[in-house]
Amino acid sequence: MARVLTGIQSSGRPHLGNILGAIVPAIQLAKENQEESYIFIADFHSLTSSKDSELRKQNTLAVAAAWLAFGLDISKTVFYRQSRRPEVAELTWYLNCFTPFPMLANAHSFKDKSERLADVNAGLFTYPVLMAADILLYSADLVPVGKDQMQHLEMTRDIASTFNRIIGEDLLTIPEARISETVKTIPGTDGQKMSKSYNNYIDIFLPEKQLKKVVNTIVTDSTPLEEPKDPDICNVFKLYSLIASETQTEEMRAKYQGGNYGYGHAKKEFFELIFTKYAEERKAFDFYMSNPKEIEEKLAAGEEKARQVGEKLLNQVREKLGFR
Repeated sequence: MARVLTGIQSSGRPHLGNILGAIVPAIQLAKENQEESYIFIADFHSLTSSKDSELRKQNTLAVAAAWLAFGLDISKTVFYRQSRRPEVAELTWYLNCFTPFPMLANAHSFKDKSERLADVNAGLFTYPVLMAADILLYSADLVPVGKDQMQHLEMTRDIASTFNRIIGEDLLTIPEARISETVKTIPGTDGQKMSKSYNNYIDIFLPEKQLKKVVNTIVTDSTPLEEPKDPDICNVFKLYSLIASETQTEEMRAKYQGGNYGYGHAKKEFFELIFTKYAEERKAFDFYMSNPKEIEEKLAAGEEKARQVGEKLLNQVREKLGFR
């Protein structure tokens, strides 16, 4: 089976979009994969946007706690912090020297902010090269990505191909993308894509009262209580249907269409579903956040495994470039 690699930034606590779009699918893929999967916390990447060291530490713990709470099996995965494996930074420099400027200038991560160049740091500009190093250091065969990250994966393939051609050897594995057509964009509380940058996310690990307050902020229209409503254009229903069973979804659909069912009722049902469906995960998350040593031990074990694999590849790269 292929070696699979997945990373998630520590720019904030994982929200429902991260869980449904990345964490749950990656854990399922790791269970199915006969070879070890590599799952890492991209804390180097988070430095492009946040310079608060204490916040980053807490976010890193929260990301790790979320993976573990949802059942990540560390006996079948190499689970590690990106920053604890400095080999990736060294490889990034080597790959930078094989990456043409126009490629980086055309990257979405840069172009989206290029109108305000004063806000663009060099780390953001070379973000795709660090992502390439994350993948290539561990000879990943398969990388699950969303459609918005597909460009960066193509850049990784181009950088690796260029490197291999220049050194005259297929040293770097050319990764393939895995895009699931079934994964939909997770809407936020305002209907846009759920994102920390939009501040429209739902943190399922919040205390009960805070979680209820966030659910109640979901934007809805002004259709009166007694009138029938179209569930397919309602943010509450869209979110509910992503985590509810087929039976639960159809029952709520019927309530919308039957009238005398308000958005307040729908929000209450959505909140209760989150609270019951993720009860064990919430409990486990709280345990890990209260016992950070448990997280540290699991990450340290994965970081040692990652070191053994990464150092081997990096030594080969050093040899080819004349640095050994």
